[in-house]
Amino acid sequence: MSDHYAVLGLTADATLADIKKAFRQKASSYHPDRNTSPDAPARFRAVQAAYDVLADEASRQAYDDNRRRNLLDDPLESAQAIWQTYFDTVLEQTPR
Repeated sequence: MSDHYAVLGLTADATLADIKKAFRQKASSYHPDRNTSPDAPARFRAVQAAYDVLADEASRQAYDDNRRRNLLDDPLESAQAIWQTYFDTVLEQTPR
């Protein structure tokens, strides 16, 4: 799984305007009509895929949730949130 934020040169707290701006810059830079590098088409497709995911609110939410589950953001914070959710669930189900 590629990191869509890294492809666009952004952090996870980027706004939609930041995403659009980064997409326009990267797409222009890697467009095969402008860039004759052999890896330009692949990089252009990666930029397009990243934009498609991050520009759509539902897709971005699902992607961000998956990043957290895979501990890509902050591993310690993600692990603590996972365990806290688990313990809250277990304690709710435990008879008193």
